Amino acid sequence: MPWHSPFTGARYGFAFLISLSTGCAGHSAKTLEARAALDANQPAQARQLLNEALKVKTANDFPAKAKDDDTLFILDRSMISQQLEDYKASSNDLQYADKAVEMLDLSRTAMSDVGKYIFSDDSGPYKGTPYEKAMINTMNMVNYLARHDLNGARIEARRLSIIQKYLRENKSPASGVNAPGGYVAGFVFERSGKPNIALRYYDEALEFTEFKTLLEPISRLSHLGSFSSPRIQAFLKKHTAKAPASTAATEESVDGDTAPALNSGNQQKATKTESDNQVSELSPPESELGDLLVVINYGRVPAKVAKRIPIGLALTYASLYMSAANRSSANRLAAQGLVTWINYPDMEEVHRKILVPTLHVDERAIALEGAVAVDILARQAYEKDRGKIVASAITRLVARIIAGEAAGAAAKAASNDSLVGAIVSIGTQAALTAADTPDTRSWSTLPARMAVSRVRLAPGKHHIEVRAQGLKKTVDFTMAPGGWEAIVLTVLK
Repeated sequence: MPWHSPFTGARYGFAFLISLSTGCAGHSAKTLEARAALDANQPAQARQLLNEALKVKTANDFPAKAKDDDTLFILDRSMISQQLEDYKASSNDLQYADKAVEMLDLSRTAMSDVGKYIFSDDSGPYKGTPYEKAMINTMNMVNYLARHDLNGARIEARRLSIIQKYLRENKSPASGVNAPGGYVAGFVFERSGKPNIALRYYDEALEFTEFKTLLEPISRLSHLGSFSSPRIQAFLKKHTAKAPASTAATEESVDGDTAPALNSGNQQKATKTESDNQVSELSPPESELGDLLVVINYGRVPAKVAKRIPIGLALTYASLYMSAANRSSANRLAAQGLVTWINYPDMEEVHRKILVPTLHVDERAIALEGAVAVDILARQAYEKDRGKIVASAITRLVARIIAGEAAGAAAKAASNDSLVGAIVSIGTQAALTAADTPDTRSWSTLPARMAVSRVRLAPGKHHIEVRAQGLKKTVDFTMAPGGWEAIVLTVLK
């Protein structure tokens, strides 16, 4: 019988440790280069990098057999395609993601299951946050409007209603994402000739933001439909019959984490104004006026990153979400020096600047209204769940180390050598700790902010100029009598 060194088990244990510690660096590391390209205003390069990650040739292609990270790559690619004005490809990606991404409900998920969703070593199907699910449908409505496809936009609006109801009923910190969804969906059904449904969506939008640009359409639709609500009645009563004057905003830097919505009383002073956001010199019949919708998506939400904190601080975050037995085990292992740090997924600190966007129609400055600050809502939603996430990290790591202790005891019994048992136990525990990689998957190209505006235009030719994050887009188009147009600018930097 061949002789085995008493260190054979330890050698295998340390080899296992090395293999794990040099393994997957996490999802956020895989998208770092693409995000850097967006920061450098190179969206085409960013999209190509994601195509390479997906192992496909073009933005219209999907992997034959999707892997766990592929859904996130596709979701990230969708917004880059929107920036590149490839609205068809963006729609295809969002439709794919809408079917593939399930929703993670931490308010209802048992703590025993949170670890499986939050600490899965970046494996398994991605479960998106409720606000991400809502923004999938909102952004796809925008894509369909940019393509002048009301039918597709109506389908997305109805899908959005399910998530809106969930956010509303659960009083989610991220419920504010219902505001842009309601604003855009209202426009969709208004232009589809369904005033009552349009008013219901506008009522949803007004719950979160007082959109003054909705005064004219709500006043007009109230005479065409029967739907009303206390909120709509109060909104109409509060304001005069005419919509407020437009305001020209000067593009300047503001703090990305604390910048208020554009319509929260911090708009720039007007340099030019035009009553009712109406820019025609003449007054054609009401039935001939067309509707212009402008949607500007800019900045990016914070990406998820792996963070390491001392066990003491981690227990402070997690104390309300851990059982007495788990707290006792964690404290015992910490006292033995076996648990000193906890890894968990956090939100990155963002240093990108958010610039106030501007809109000019026929060389006249028009007011933009901040529809939502997704970055701020996302951080608030995360802070609400931080305790559960850290508790999951501690519980998972404690379970792994206890498994390592059991492995050491088994090795000692098999070899009758306490040194072998100790080395195997330490090696296994270290290896399991190294393997506990936080799941840093998230929709990292989701815009940080949305701004919107509505303008009534006379039939004829018009010139539009929009600016966001230092980039400018100009559009010349002809408004048909009683028609509509949607202008979209997305800048992910």
